[in-house]
Amino acid sequence: MRKRRLKDGSFSLYLDIYNDGQRTYEYLKLYLMPGTSKEVRAKNKETMLLAEAVRAKRLVEFQNGRFHFDKPASAKIRFFDYYKAVAEQRQRLNPKRSNWGDWQSNLKHMEKYEPNKGILLRDIDVKWIEGYKEYLLTKATAFGSRYATSYGDRHLSPNSAQTYFRKLRACLNKAFADGLIPENPMRKVESIKGREGTRMYLTLDEVRKLAATPCRYPDIKRSFLFSCLTGLRKSDIEKMTWGEIHQQGDFTRIIFTQKKTGGLEYLDISPEANKLLGERGRDDELVFPYMHSISLIEDTIKSWTAAAGIKKHITFHCGRHTFATMMLDLGADLFTVSKLLGHRDIKTTQIYAKILDKNKQEAVSKIPSIDLLRRE
Repeated sequence: MRKRRLKDGSFSLYLDIYNDGQRTYEYLKLYLMPGTSKEVRAKNKETMLLAEAVRAKRLVEFQNGRFHFDKPASAKIRFFDYYKAVAEQRQRLNPKRSNWGDWQSNLKHMEKYEPNKGILLRDIDVKWIEGYKEYLLTKATAFGSRYATSYGDRHLSPNSAQTYFRKLRACLNKAFADGLIPENPMRKVESIKGREGTRMYLTLDEVRKLAATPCRYPDIKRSFLFSCLTGLRKSDIEKMTWGEIHQQGDFTRIIFTQKKTGGLEYLDISPEANKLLGERGRDDELVFPYMHSISLIEDTIKSWTAAAGIKKHITFHCGRHTFATMMLDLGADLFTVSKLLGHRDIKTTQIYAKILDKNKQEAVSKIPSIDLLRRE
């Protein structure tokens, strides 16, 4: 609250408003009269009480976001423009952990759901969000390469729908935090619940079968078996250079930055995995220079595992699952396996312990024979 002296000696009351680096003023058309008489003091006291009531009201409006929302610049923000700006900002600030592909996929789905590309940010309400949530769960289909086409017969999995819905939530959370919307409609909408996916893996005997089975593309065979023996993701294997491979006594150590998390990792690998590295090249050369397209890799693994007599749906990422379950099966403790996989949260690793629960196996094996097949 501020006062400005006028020529007649009175004072005009106004609000000095400073928000997001911008200063504005609101003149209240309320005035304090000059003089010290009892009547003037009483009148000025009444005027100040009224001015304070207006100031308190404006403060509540700011806290609820309504005052800022009513500014013309905020009222004209297009939702899709704002969403793209938020995604690009995340990409710039931390490109290694931005999940750019998920933000882009969600944008494509929202553009299919909402035909009005000029819809404003303030028009995204609970009804719109509930409708989009229903679209993700019942109508949305997976996109193909570069989002150019969609697979009409491949509905989104609950986990994918959950991931995309989270991007919308993150966008609206930021809009509310930035004061661009008066309230966050996402707070009134329940999240999409994902499902615990099946982590398919190979047993040690099956890995041996694959190693003994010819593969049409030796480079795919070498890289996949390397994943099975190290737990490394395809994204980290395909960018690995010889400069990241170090000899630490009797062990070979890989010092690298995870592409997915951006975390620096120190991974000791077994002699068997070391054999798959091949002849050492220059530090700037790739260890696995002939990585093929993901579609060719998955098709090759499918035919290769079939030739080995393995009746499981195996993808390249199953190599990571194989390593995790194999380590636990061989007696490695959960904490160590978590570190080998580069997990930030041991809860992620506990999923593998659930898959391979030897205590359950030992418990059911104690059930004695009850001669179920004995003839009467």
